[in-house]
Amino acid sequence: MTDTLQTKQSGGGFRLALQKSGRFLSGMVMPNIGAFIAWGLITALFIPTGWIPNEKFASLVGPMITYLLPLLIGFTGGKMIHETRGGIIGSVATMGIIVGTSIPMFLGAMIVGPCAAWLLKKFDKLVEGKIKSGFEMLVNNFSLGILGTLVALAAYLFAAPAVTAISDFLAGGVRAIVNLNLLPLANIFIEPGKVLFLNNAINHGVLGPIGIQESTALGKSIIFMLESNPGPGLGILLAYWLAGKGMAKQSAPGAIIIHFFGGIHEIYFPYILMNPKLILAAIAGGMVGTFTFVLFGAGLVATPSPGSIFAYIAMTPKGSLFPMLFGVLTSCATSLGVAYALLKLGKQNEDADSLTSATEKSAAQKGSKLHVAAASLAGNKLNVSKIVFACDAGMGSSAMGASILRDKIKKAGLNVQVANAAVSEIPADADIVITHTSLTGRAKAAAAKAMHISIDDFLKSPEYDHLVEQLKA
Repeated sequence: MTDTLQTKQSGGGFRLALQKSGRFLSGMVMPNIGAFIAWGLITALFIPTGWIPNEKFASLVGPMITYLLPLLIGFTGGKMIHETRGGIIGSVATMGIIVGTSIPMFLGAMIVGPCAAWLLKKFDKLVEGKIKSGFEMLVNNFSLGILGTLVALAAYLFAAPAVTAISDFLAGGVRAIVNLNLLPLANIFIEPGKVLFLNNAINHGVLGPIGIQESTALGKSIIFMLESNPGPGLGILLAYWLAGKGMAKQSAPGAIIIHFFGGIHEIYFPYILMNPKLILAAIAGGMVGTFTFVLFGAGLVATPSPGSIFAYIAMTPKGSLFPMLFGVLTSCATSLGVAYALLKLGKQNEDADSLTSATEKSAAQKGSKLHVAAASLAGNKLNVSKIVFACDAGMGSSAMGASILRDKIKKAGLNVQVANAAVSEIPADADIVITHTSLTGRAKAAAAKAMHISIDDFLKSPEYDHLVEQLKA
């Protein structure tokens, strides 16, 4: 029994490590998604096979993918470890790995940027309090410069060949699967991984670099569509709307809008955790969608992030709109049919409690401890002008929560600004900061003077109404 317990703890620890890695990868990529979209739009519009070919504008494509995007990732990864100094040395190290290879170095930037920042952070701690007054700037600048030189050379000599070999191996494996017409089988692993919140690690850490390499050579890549396809999740939510019961049925239409149009796929994960056999519907929908993409030669020019249908349309090259839409449609229809049958044939218990329980399981998959750190607003004299929602990247769940609270505050007639931000970039003028319980500690460290409210669900939380009532009072 002890061995079994240790095995479970070991497996849980491994899964938690994977989830943390996924969140870290997401934290490097998500703040730069706007730049990826800009590159994707320029590519889709101006390359020779684009919608409006233009040779001069198309000259932006190569430098952006080779230098700009990896440098942004390296800077962001470094900054996450050691603020601005970490970002700078992360960029220097990334430049070494860029020059040392001939392929886009996104994966390399994700590795060397944070590693270089970690080394600098260790050095800064080592000399902290030991520098004579007046020499701080000299030591800080030269330490970064010397260490930056060393890590850039190491990246050039060692990291670049290693990452190139890894990329070639992964690309070769994907090509082998494509040549054997087995690409749909990848969804057997992708869909369960998504529900375990490994979607960012899979998409940005593994598939993204391969897809960009293929897109650079061919003008599009089906790899971008393996994890991001919104069809399977849409089908499952539609099935709940048609065949579900209680709270699950009532909440499905709103979840559909957030998932399909907003591109926030995490919204449907609790619906699968509430009824785990529906993972079969997700897998079936993913496999059929991928098979359709392969059959009709679909592909995107860049990662559609968030995975909204609008992002899919924007990233679709000229002549590939029908294959893309047909693949999304077939994947949705397949997951809808399978999920509908499973819901009708199986025993359902989708009341408010079961959905709440599933949402809590979903939060637990993200590695959070399920407890409510309720903020006591009663008795406090509030003078609030700005409320900030914060999450890992500042774009997904925090944006949804900010939108909901903003609407409630507007209806209450209050003049309070509601914004969203990454937990590492909470504005200094924030009066109240709202975060998921798992991020409250980091938020307090970033904004010590603000009042902090911890919640478990950004979509429906009683703290919202409580806060509005306190602000009105």
